[in-house]
Amino acid sequence: MTGISVDEYMSPLDANQAEALNNLIQSLSPNQVTWISGYLAGINAGSTAGAVASAQPSPSPTAQTASDESLTVLYGSQTGNAEDVAEQLVERAQAEGLNATLHDMLDYKPKNLKSEKNLLVLASTHGEGDPPDNAEELHEFIFSKKAPKLDGVRFSVLAFGDTSYEHFCQTGKDFDRQLEALGAERVAERVDLDVDFDEPAEAWIGTVVEAFKEKLGSANDAAANAHPTVTPLHGSPVGQSITSTFSRKNPYYAEVLTNVTLNGRGSAKEVHHIELDTEDSGMVWEPGDSLGILPENDPVVVSELIETLGLSPDDEVTGTDGETTLEDALTRQYEITTLTRPFVEAYAHHADSEALNALLAEDSREALSEYMDGRYIVDLVEDYPIPGIGASEFVRLLRKMPPRLYSIASSYTANPDELHLTVDALRYEAHGRTRYGVASVQLADRSQDTLLPVYIDHNKNFKLPADDVPIIMIGPGTGIAPFRAFLEEREEREASGLNWLFFGAQHFRTDFLYQTDWLRWRKEGLLTRMDVAFSRDQAEKVYVQHKLLAASAEIYDWIEHGAVIYVCGDAEAMAHDVHHALIQIIADNAGLSEEDASARLKQLQKDKRYQRDVY
Repeated sequence: MTGISVDEYMSPLDANQAEALNNLIQSLSPNQVTWISGYLAGINAGSTAGAVASAQPSPSPTAQTASDESLTVLYGSQTGNAEDVAEQLVERAQAEGLNATLHDMLDYKPKNLKSEKNLLVLASTHGEGDPPDNAEELHEFIFSKKAPKLDGVRFSVLAFGDTSYEHFCQTGKDFDRQLEALGAERVAERVDLDVDFDEPAEAWIGTVVEAFKEKLGSANDAAANAHPTVTPLHGSPVGQSITSTFSRKNPYYAEVLTNVTLNGRGSAKEVHHIELDTEDSGMVWEPGDSLGILPENDPVVVSELIETLGLSPDDEVTGTDGETTLEDALTRQYEITTLTRPFVEAYAHHADSEALNALLAEDSREALSEYMDGRYIVDLVEDYPIPGIGASEFVRLLRKMPPRLYSIASSYTANPDELHLTVDALRYEAHGRTRYGVASVQLADRSQDTLLPVYIDHNKNFKLPADDVPIIMIGPGTGIAPFRAFLEEREEREASGLNWLFFGAQHFRTDFLYQTDWLRWRKEGLLTRMDVAFSRDQAEKVYVQHKLLAASAEIYDWIEHGAVIYVCGDAEAMAHDVHHALIQIIADNAGLSEEDASARLKQLQKDKRYQRDVY
């Protein structure tokens, strides 16, 4: 592109910089432009803060915020990501002199919306476009006839999601659209986050804090009395480093100690029990937490993609952490299996294909969804080749490799030097190729060949109650994992609370995961009761929800005596069926309508007596 005159645009850029900037902007989507603007605003805010900090005295413990008008931060989070970022946001806003307060949507009274003046919403999307459990009530309220007019309210939304799902960031989009429809004024554009969200989240924080400082007036009081500090997500203040805390950006490299298959011969499943050495890590976890794993793509898949592209494994590219080879980038750094609509759109921009463009048409969404199902990126490259595409050009189309989370199947109290996982190795045939779960097959087949980069992902919404409180655990398949940790913990603590487990699998003889553990705990009295559903052992399939309904009166009695209900496993079918079974149990035993029973279950959820970790 021809250089652009600096004088012509009245900018401080020279011609080369202006040309580079214009070339970049032309290649960006609107969402990417929004992200970059926020990112630069955050950097600018950080450098300004540093300059102010170096010129001002240390903050006084009694320093006042610059504005008495409050800034309300609401978060709706299933696994804790939105909550973590919300905490970072409030910390940054308070450091900048804003009167920011943090609220879990589950504990927030929807009627209070009409009293708000300044509102920031951070919301994740669960499954195929659903709000997370703690956001359901507020989400429903803003779309109801009871929703108030919000004229005069300023707001912005940060949406969390995963582009591998069709309804990407749907909950955040819902809040953004409906708040505006109710009359609120958007002070910063919504940003939609994919699974690799740290940097764009930091950028959005910088944007909204600056925007509300302008609206509310951060004035000179805050600058005179406080050191504004830019705090990166999952890290320390800029200029410092944390080496004692492991995270996705700073993982611990764990050695595999044990890898055994739990299923018996002839099973259709392949579930592995894996033990990792954490003795020197300093990592601590609680029952209900997950382990994050930074996986590597299968070398066979990497090789096939490079060959289909007509490139060399040794081609140099700029990866996520600097210059590297194409093979290394596709192995460690980028997602090369799951097809997403954003990737297909970006790829189609380079491919001269009427057929692919037609597949991306709005009225072809169902056809595109069917095409992407079960296919890898290599299939798209094979079906719609781009002759002459370079390695660097192709890599720029990919999204970063997202971590995979697995429920921890052991108690730190019982096993402080090792961490256990329950992993279902995913293998299937589709469209003429064998497909593999990226992390699950690495753990099953290749994990003993290398150290695994891992970190603890704390789940604040899936935790054991006091030792004397009874619990009901519902976990078919690998959903059993956290409940093994629950009982190990309760055994170590000599907890007096009763424990009831519901487990489901295909066959008793081949799929009864951790059978020895459960039978021992049952014999010793720690496991008060266990109900199992082996769906394929009789003509009519039996699942955990059927076992729940069969024990309806006893379950209701446990609920009446304060039991906490836990559900872990498949979100698409199992969790939905179990939820409705619990509503039916409450309705039948309390003499309530389905609507009132549903409200009762929601109250249990608010009281932390109904907790779910579903995926």
